Amino acid sequence: MNNIKTFALMAGMTALLLIIGGVIGGRGGMMMALMFAGLMNFGAYWFSDQIVLKMYKAEPLSKNHIVSKMLQKLSRRAGIPTPKSFLLKQSSPNAFATGRNPENASIAVTEGLMSLLTEDELYGVLAHEISHVLHRDTLISTVSATIAGAISGIVNLFMWTNILGGHSDERRVNPLVSMLIMLLAPMAASLIQFAISRSREFEADAGSAKLTGSPSSLASALMKLERHAKNGYFSDAETHPASAHLFIINPLRAEKLTALFQTHPLTEERVRRLNAMS
Repeated sequence: MNNIKTFALMAGMTALLLIIGGVIGGRGGMMMALMFAGLMNFGAYWFSDQIVLKMYKAEPLSKNHIVSKMLQKLSRRAGIPTPKSFLLKQSSPNAFATGRNPENASIAVTEGLMSLLTEDELYGVLAHEISHVLHRDTLISTVSATIAGAISGIVNLFMWTNILGGHSDERRVNPLVSMLIMLLAPMAASLIQFAISRSREFEADAGSAKLTGSPSSLASALMKLERHAKNGYFSDAETHPASAHLFIINPLRAEKLTALFQTHPLTEERVRRLNAMS
């Protein structure tokens, strides 16, 4: 069900991109929107994993490290190559997966995660990240974020073109339509992106339960992570908020938003579903 929902949301986001391009510039605008998104996705596909690892100053872990050994075991169970393992020098407990496919995947954990969780809980968290890699969620999240960025970029270009009088009288869009596009299009793109992210988190939770055979281990880890995320401070994540969707728990402190604007499902709901699997 989550996979169908993800496909529908991705299709909706692509359609939104084309509609905006068409409203702004007709058939030429649609082609420009496709080319813009294509170029951005090409860059994201090849370089997003390297960018995010450098952004967080990730340090590679040895093959004898407990995280690396757990990933080797989980990868064999999942039938995929073992991702590279990295450590983030952060006291806030968290983890993320990145990479365009299972052959080029990386999984990073923070020092805080290592010190907070038991081995069973850590195993559940790593299984969650392996599930992201197995389902290619890392690519899905990158593409959705890129398309959302393309929509915002096109809308900004359209706004400045209108302000500077770049449109001819024949091509000028109705002022009311222009205002609606500038206000609603980026918001709609973000809502779809967040919905995709929430859907993939539920799917990865289920994948973790399947790989480990112990849904309660991940449920216990999520409850601990939620408590510490509310009280802790993840400085690098605050500096790079666009990467928040990558983490197993939202690393940002803004928890007062409505559920529609959250990159992650409510932890209580995730725990409830995991407990139901038990």
